[in-house]
Amino acid sequence: MTMTKFRNLTATFTPRSSLFFSSSLKNYFFSSSPFPSPLPIDTVSETAADVAGEVLYPDASTLPSPVTLPTLLQPRVVVYDGVCHLCHRGVKWVIKADKYRKIKFCCLQSKAAEPYLRLCGLDRDDVLRRFLFIEGPDLYHQASTAALRVVSYLPLPYSALSTLLIIPTPLRDAVYDYVAKGRYNWFGKADDCLVLKDKELLERFIDRGEMMG
Repeated sequence: MTMTKFRNLTATFTPRSSLFFSSSLKNYFFSSSPFPSPLPIDTVSETAADVAGEVLYPDASTLPSPVTLPTLLQPRVVVYDGVCHLCHRGVKWVIKADKYRKIKFCCLQSKAAEPYLRLCGLDRDDVLRRFLFIEGPDLYHQASTAALRVVSYLPLPYSALSTLLIIPTPLRDAVYDYVAKGRYNWFGKADDCLVLKDKELLERFIDRGEMMG
């Protein structure tokens, strides 16, 4: 008789398996009653299906907007003064040397440059003074360091120039700033992005759609 009562009590308090924590189940587990009544099997099945549906088919309104995703920003992008003749010559040289097509480009004057500037906390005037190289997430460079990091991605012998990074940055940037300040007077300035005159180069530009449109 005693054993029969024990078995009945054990059967009464046997926990159900495969319970999912949805809002209704939270009420079940955190009920004010010390002995909440067990959920019917069909309720548990419906709850499990609801939870699975939420995981597999999330509400589109809860997803982040694609335009804000940093993954849309490409790595190894050079943002430069597109109307500067000296800068354009440098871009043409890199494209010719970059046979593995690792480096991409964007004219500072295009709208496509804006998210890269925001990412780095810079404005257009900052990049007019010192061009920008976005190497990857949370990693960008300007001025002489940017130039040497770009050539480090080129094949030999060009990548050997990156060894100049051992020169102190203030000394390197002093030379860079001197040339940058006089570049318009010495090499000239165009009214539009110069790459439009070399359209065969546009495939390497992330803003080519904007410029061609």
